[in-house]
Amino acid sequence: MELTKRTAVAVHETWNLTDLFSSIMEWENALQEVEQEAKKLHLFNEKVAERPEHLLNVLQARENLLEKVVPVMTYASLSLSSDGTNSDSQANASRVHALQAIVQAELAKIEAELMALPISLIEQFQQDLPELDQFNAYLDQLLRDKPYALSAETEEVLASLTPVLNAPSLTYAASKSADMTFPSFKGADGEDHSLSFARFEDQYELSPNKEERKNAFSTFDNTLKQYENTYAKLYATEVTKQVTLAKLRGYDSVEGMLLHPQKVTKTMYHNQLDTIYSELAPHMQRFAKLKKEVLGLDTFNFFDLKAPLDPEFEPETTYDQAFDTIIQALAPLGNDYAQMLHHAKDDRWVDRADNIGKATGAFCASPYGYHPYILLTWKDTMRGAFILAHELGHAGHFYLANANQPLNATRPSTYFIEAPSTMNELFLGNYLLKTTEDPRMKRWVILQFIGTYYHNFVTHLLEGEFQRRVYTMAEEGRPLTATLLRKTKQEVLSGFWGDAVEIDERAGRTWMRQPHYYMGLYPYTYSAGLTAATKAYTLYEEKGQPVLDSWLEMLKSGGTKEPLELFKLAGVDMEQKKTIQDAVAYVGSLISDLETSYR
Repeated sequence: MELTKRTAVAVHETWNLTDLFSSIMEWENALQEVEQEAKKLHLFNEKVAERPEHLLNVLQARENLLEKVVPVMTYASLSLSSDGTNSDSQANASRVHALQAIVQAELAKIEAELMALPISLIEQFQQDLPELDQFNAYLDQLLRDKPYALSAETEEVLASLTPVLNAPSLTYAASKSADMTFPSFKGADGEDHSLSFARFEDQYELSPNKEERKNAFSTFDNTLKQYENTYAKLYATEVTKQVTLAKLRGYDSVEGMLLHPQKVTKTMYHNQLDTIYSELAPHMQRFAKLKKEVLGLDTFNFFDLKAPLDPEFEPETTYDQAFDTIIQALAPLGNDYAQMLHHAKDDRWVDRADNIGKATGAFCASPYGYHPYILLTWKDTMRGAFILAHELGHAGHFYLANANQPLNATRPSTYFIEAPSTMNELFLGNYLLKTTEDPRMKRWVILQFIGTYYHNFVTHLLEGEFQRRVYTMAEEGRPLTATLLRKTKQEVLSGFWGDAVEIDERAGRTWMRQPHYYMGLYPYTYSAGLTAATKAYTLYEEKGQPVLDSWLEMLKSGGTKEPLELFKLAGVDMEQKKTIQDAVAYVGSLISDLETSYR
């Protein structure tokens, strides 16, 4: 089966970028307008300390500029994500990165002026002029950052170097989407099959045929291996950048710097990693051993972890059918939420095509002032419904936050981000359990739940543990070579899976698959979000609709509160270690139910 070119994809399978700009010419004009306005931004800095109205003018100018920047950057980013091989999209992405550097440099000038103001003066201005309340989220963050700010000149230089500082991430993304190609491999039918990042992760890694999984993984790894030293150098550069910036800014550690914008303490961070890594491991080892037994495998390898337990039972569904099921499952969230879902389905908010150059995995972009955009690769299986529900959780979150908060107050901590998405998965799974009497289907749903926890509590949690070890080694001055990174990943995997899974150097190279490593301490937050969602859904089952009313108000709050306070709006206390332990115990109960179904 040949991979499809983007130009051959049916329009209804793609997202509608004309909702951002009707033409490339309109986008060009908007880009030039943003650049011109950015260069005028410093004019608002004059006499900012003299009157609260002057401060208001500066903040309004900043907000207005960012509102124009968002669609320009989103359009270029989404175009590149849909086809990374398109030279025009590559060029436009480079242009917006250059624009970003200009904007960041101008914003740095403003922030330097604002950080120079005495805290008492800002607080007095806030009391004197109520209109400043709309910028409280930004001003609060500014004051939190003040102790770690460098001189105005240095901040401006760093901002102007944004494209350079982002080079490791951008190079990694370009390499994956545009340069990395895979040879074909022998499928279960003995025929040659085309391979890509998306097809490996969305299809062949989940194949019911061991030989097909093995051949696909071997071919996939052989290609990764060719890039191992290059990717190690890119990641080492990214880590070195973060360690250096942490020292320059006066943080006690790189962890301290990366957790600072999340408004998360080191205790919260380490509790999340330590509790799940140690307490979930025995449950997941039981799961691996059950798979080995049920599938009749002599050895259980890393590439067997996502093999379907009931390979002959894979509920098929069309995209439209899956979307309708999701809408029904999420009905408890109310009419406004349902209306948003209908718009997402009918108005092409989702790009579901499978084409050459398309970004791997799934994500949701939510540009302020516009509707969200979702990327995934659809395969006509019910598993895809869980992925779609997850991304619609992100869409619903920012659809509500963007509608109820100013731009500067829409984004909560990344510690919070994965709660709305995983909550939707819990709704979908429980809806399916309640609407079927088929024992096999019920078992399949339990497996999907386990898949959700596997993704967030295993895949991303182990990435978080890998990151923690890498940053520690970097701060100790150890060179981050390809060999060290591979062995560290192997050690993380072996420590979690024990003797239940064969972990070899090919498994160790899987660190190369994840772009999240270029996003700070992001991977561990998946487990935090699902921990909170698990607790919230449990509360909903106990107390009913009032919990969901609070949940929706929490989503509308955007970034107006710190993550712990946001979760408390929905009755979830993430400071308690027991909240994490209860979620881990729930996963254990799912695996026990699965074991019972096979005995």
